[in-house]
Amino acid sequence: MSLRLLLLSVCAGLAVSFGMNATWAGEEKEAPKVEEGKPAPKVELQATQIEKLLPDKKDAKTLNLSEFKGKKNVVLYFYPKAMTGGCTKESCGFRDRTEDLSKYDTVVIGISTDKVEDQQKFTDKEKLNFPLFADPDKKITEAFGVLGKNGLAMRQTFIIDKEGVVRKAYRQVDAAKHPEEVLEYVKKTFGK
Repeated sequence: MSLRLLLLSVCAGLAVSFGMNATWAGEEKEAPKVEEGKPAPKVELQATQIEKLLPDKKDAKTLNLSEFKGKKNVVLYFYPKAMTGGCTKESCGFRDRTEDLSKYDTVVIGISTDKVEDQQKFTDKEKLNFPLFADPDKKITEAFGVLGKNGLAMRQTFIIDKEGVVRKAYRQVDAAKHPEEVLEYVKKTFGK
């Protein structure tokens, strides 16, 4: 056994012993993927304008998705970076459809790996009418399996029903057309 191979084996063994995930050079650790028909991961993060969806939480700094369980369906859309072209198109598209979505007991919440201060600037600049989660530690982005190799969230959307179950996962998203696509899905799925 070569010295290099022996050292790699020892390092991998130590990593496993300390609860770390060891990967060999060139291997990617596969992120868990959220599946349709399964419960959504728990989400509690700092967010902007929580009172838009929960008026009794006027001074709240964090938002928990469980607060909508039994009450509202949730469109949770991940986007890479606040105040960039595609993210602005997508967010403004959702902004312009929140009233229509509300007819189907559905709310919109955006999420990226930006800090809450950047999310607030984005909210103010684009006059967004729904909360934006801030996930700078990337824990929720990783839990949903949407953390890109560049360290930013990939553009993906999850429709979560009132019971907290993922009804639809959009893995390929066209930023300009996606909000309308989501509205059509919500109408078809939750319309009466």
